[in-house]
Amino acid sequence: MPRIVIILVLILGLAAPAGAGNICIADYESQADARVYVVNYESQADLCVYVVDYESQAGGKDELWYYVDYESQADASIFFVDYESQADIKVYFVDYESQAGWEKGNKFRGRLR
Repeated sequence: MPRIVIILVLILGLAAPAGAGNICIADYESQADARVYVVNYESQADLCVYVVDYESQAGGKDELWYYVDYESQADASIFFVDYESQADIKVYFVDYESQAGWEKGNKFRGRLR
């Protein structure tokens, strides 16, 4: 009996949708998981980001962001900085989902979902 319960929990856990790229914009740098700088050109970015309209579209991917209002709803909180040298991640916002993705290796890869 306990083995069946464990198996069901594992199956249901794997079948549940992965945490989407729910992003909360922090009011203060100290509240953020990552400091983000927005670059002007795709070639300067560590991560190309596409902002989705619905939470279900983010699908647990770093490059697909869905903005939430509260940190408790977020998978990660970010703070936008004014200078590139202050950033943990440099992002470029793209117009199409197919353009989104990591351009360079970064210590935050896989942590924004």
